[in-house]
Amino acid sequence: MAASPSDGFRRLRWGSKRLSRPVQQEMDTGREITGEHPSDSPPWEEELVSKIRAMSALEKTLALEAISHCIQRHSQLVRKEVSYTSIQELLASLKLDLKQPLEKTFPFHFYGLILRECASVDLVKRHLASLLELCHQSSSQREGIALAIGITSASHMEEVWAMLEHLGRTRFLQSTFMSPESQQLDRNTHWKWVGSTSLLCLGQIAMHAREQILPWVDNIASRMVYYFSCSPYDNVLKTSFLSAAIMLMKALQREDGTQNYKFTQISELISCLLCVLQKEPNFLATLFRQKIILVIAALSNLRPSLKPTVKSKILQTCLQSLYSLPPTETLKRKLPPLEAAPDVMMLYQKSVQALDLLLQNFVSENKSMDEICFLLQHTEPWLKSDKIHERKRVVQSVFLLLKYVVDHVKLTEEAMPSMLGHQIGLLTLLWRDKDKATQSRSRQCVCLLLQLLIQQKGSTAEFTYLNKMRSFEVRAHRESETRFFNLVKALDENLTVAQHTQLILTLLHELCSRNRLRCDLAAQLLLLIFEDHSIKPEQVAEILQGLFLKLPCIIFKNILQTMMKAVTMLGTQHTQETVEVLLSLCHPSERKVIPLWTALATNNRLARKVITLLYMKLKLRPPKELVRLPEQAQLISQLALGTIYELLYVREYKATVRWAFAGILLGLLTQLHYLFELDAVEGLSDYQEDILEARTLSPCRTCLEALKGLFWTTNYWEVFAELKLLRGWELFEHLETYTEGVTLLARAMAHYDCEVKAVLGQAVISLKSSEERDNIVAILIITEFLNSQELTQYTSRKTMDNFLNLGLNNPNQLVRAMSLKGLSSILMHPKKVVLLQNWLVGLLDSFLKPEPRDLIGLMEILGDIVHCLGGQGVGTLSLKIAQRLLSLFEHAQGDVRAGAIFLYGSVIYSGGRKLRPALRTHAWHALVPLLLHLGDSCPQVVTKTKFTFLRCAILLKWEFRKELFGRLAWGSGLGAENDIFIYMALMHLSSPHHSMKLAAMRFIGGLLQDYFADLCVCLTKNDVQTLLTHFELLKQDRDSTSRRFYRSFLDDVIELSQYVTY
Repeated sequence: MAASPSDGFRRLRWGSKRLSRPVQQEMDTGREITGEHPSDSPPWEEELVSKIRAMSALEKTLALEAISHCIQRHSQLVRKEVSYTSIQELLASLKLDLKQPLEKTFPFHFYGLILRECASVDLVKRHLASLLELCHQSSSQREGIALAIGITSASHMEEVWAMLEHLGRTRFLQSTFMSPESQQLDRNTHWKWVGSTSLLCLGQIAMHAREQILPWVDNIASRMVYYFSCSPYDNVLKTSFLSAAIMLMKALQREDGTQNYKFTQISELISCLLCVLQKEPNFLATLFRQKIILVIAALSNLRPSLKPTVKSKILQTCLQSLYSLPPTETLKRKLPPLEAAPDVMMLYQKSVQALDLLLQNFVSENKSMDEICFLLQHTEPWLKSDKIHERKRVVQSVFLLLKYVVDHVKLTEEAMPSMLGHQIGLLTLLWRDKDKATQSRSRQCVCLLLQLLIQQKGSTAEFTYLNKMRSFEVRAHRESETRFFNLVKALDENLTVAQHTQLILTLLHELCSRNRLRCDLAAQLLLLIFEDHSIKPEQVAEILQGLFLKLPCIIFKNILQTMMKAVTMLGTQHTQETVEVLLSLCHPSERKVIPLWTALATNNRLARKVITLLYMKLKLRPPKELVRLPEQAQLISQLALGTIYELLYVREYKATVRWAFAGILLGLLTQLHYLFELDAVEGLSDYQEDILEARTLSPCRTCLEALKGLFWTTNYWEVFAELKLLRGWELFEHLETYTEGVTLLARAMAHYDCEVKAVLGQAVISLKSSEERDNIVAILIITEFLNSQELTQYTSRKTMDNFLNLGLNNPNQLVRAMSLKGLSSILMHPKKVVLLQNWLVGLLDSFLKPEPRDLIGLMEILGDIVHCLGGQGVGTLSLKIAQRLLSLFEHAQGDVRAGAIFLYGSVIYSGGRKLRPALRTHAWHALVPLLLHLGDSCPQVVTKTKFTFLRCAILLKWEFRKELFGRLAWGSGLGAENDIFIYMALMHLSSPHHSMKLAAMRFIGGLLQDYFADLCVCLTKNDVQTLLTHFELLKQDRDSTSRRFYRSFLDDVIELSQYVTY
């Protein structure tokens, strides 16, 4: 049963979408490649048709029989020359004399004309069936059959269509599903290419359908797709399908209603053409590529418009087919052996021109910047290609497309797609391409894109300026850096924020390339952009996130340095935004973002801003009721805390942290209190600092470790050491002992004059805060600082009185109590000094007795008085107290020994400047007893001894005070004592007193001889290196005894260094 015309036919009042003239002209060429017939009839056809119409029905029947017999004989002798005598006789009977030689397809043409004019449907069907039963092996035979079928269809469409449908259901299916064995047996290949014949028939039907084409076009197209898809692929099928497609397009071109018709098979036809294109060999011998691309361009003009996915597939396939060809200079060498070598350059040029027409056609159909951006998006893989000729080809195509748009297209939409920035970025990366032509074209492309953007804005001044910029490209390659700067400046001024961001992200992506030229160019362009101050605050997040992701992949060191310089510039311009973004990139403990933070420290002023912002963010603490447990780790104050902790150990921030010491200290102390309020104490008390494996610290532990690190990294190690030896840091692990910890810390800071002025200023500010935790920390610090010897240099009594009175009105009981305590200090009441000194004299009488009552209580009172007198000093009484305390070092009760040793550490600092030499001498005498008590059986005595021993070392200004603290804090047993003895002895190797030097040498020599094995276990490489350093000094000593000692024990020290491995 014959198929009905397409149901999709309807006329719509849509705008014209006729084939563009360049595409139409190109499709009319190349007949020898595809074998299609021209649309115009041969000159003899009109006369022949008039003769046929004058024939009777019998004459037509006899003529058809004669022609059919002739065609069948020719089909049987397809490889031999056959004369058309019967045809010539028939023409002679019609009194027709055709002067030109008859073509091979003439009998079929004649046959088709008679069938077209024949009125008998049965006769037409019989001859059509006979015609289709012919052999389909010869190309001329297939073309002839198709021509006759096409001409016949002009008057007998229904019958012709029915015959073709029957052929498809019978012969075609049989040949398609024939097994390979059967195909080998079928030597005459009679039906092998019946599908190709059907395709040609469909094309000829379309050519001769005239006004019937639109009702039948979807049926024709669908059958073309069917035969192509179901037939075995070979050159015959490829040629036949392309010929049919071209004929179909020419037929549609002639029909005026085409532009209003909604087609249903466009995408399917294009898919078939793309399949052909994908299977083309990687050389150029024909114009198939050109023809396919031109037909696709023609199909893309039909309605409905192509979907983006279809258009994308077209672009990918066409670009792949042409750009991946070998370089033009080698194309000819890639050809297989041929009878006549084609003009490869002509074929290549025509194919590329077809591609350019396709791109221009797409823009002409959709005159918008979105469409341009869509097209450029598909050139990206080729712009990034490693092959020079591929980059050169794509840049040339982009240039011609943009030039066409600028010169001939008026964009209808004022769209500003953000991805245009990405594509501009890809083009800028070719500004230093190895190929000079690619360099020039890429710059011109950027200028053309800028020109389009400026045209949309309507800025005449900028348009004139850009034209001048374009003229630079025709000059010699000089002043390249200036041109770069001008183009970058033009980009910065004319791109939207989104486009500008995409440009930067594209350049950032290229930093990871292994191509040194592209990396250097990307880094330089980024630096120019950052220097131009063109980055907006809203861009900072995306830019830093992009850079953060690329940092681990950057290969070249100079590129990394350039980007760190750019980060510094960005941080200088947008400090607030930069800090916020860096906090959000990853958890501080991962340390991946440290290079970016370090870059911000290269500028001292910027580093101060960064640290200030960080400790200010510590104050962003929402109330407990507003914080959910999973969100605690993401609190901005927590991120700032973790970052501060990491930056404490970054060398570039050392000076800045010292500058911001007071703010960081108050921030950390109040943050720890805040974490107690949130009950975020997990991992605080069970921390083991001797475990070296990397692990993520809990928020509370991070805060406490940051607090400890603040003193250690700013070289206020004495404060750290004092709290460590007295186990004061452990007081911060519980809310119940938190205030004791703050008090002890403040006392140590006051003792060593650790940033007292700055911290006092911050504490005063915190005392005025509305937050209770700020008030508590502030008043604890201020109260302890009132006993500082240096406080009077920083503030007046009246000022302190005002601040302390402010604390009396605080709603917190502790704040009020501590304020009252501060108001009663001797700084606020100087007359109390005399009273306390008199009281001390009275207590001293009791203390000096052989068996005083409550010795421990008495020492506690003495300690409080000594502490309260502070800077006023105890005077000459300090020596008496020290002497008495020294005698109590050997008391039978452990708590008495501990109390005496601890108080001794405070008394030796209480005599004032005049008595300091005498107290130092006394401290010398106490060293040996203190050393012995490091091995005391009472743990409390050992703890207090370590504290006092370090204080004595600091008072005596020993060279190895910090190392000594390390041994006291983390050493244990005989090893620790040996370390301490060695360091003490080393100090005396350079003593001006010969007896002291000699004693030190004997002591060290004895250890090396008698305790060599113990030293191998307890010493570290650093210890041995220190020992070697001091030994080398003896080598040049003027004293012969020192030189002899050096020679005697040098081998032992060297052997010791070989055994010590950590």
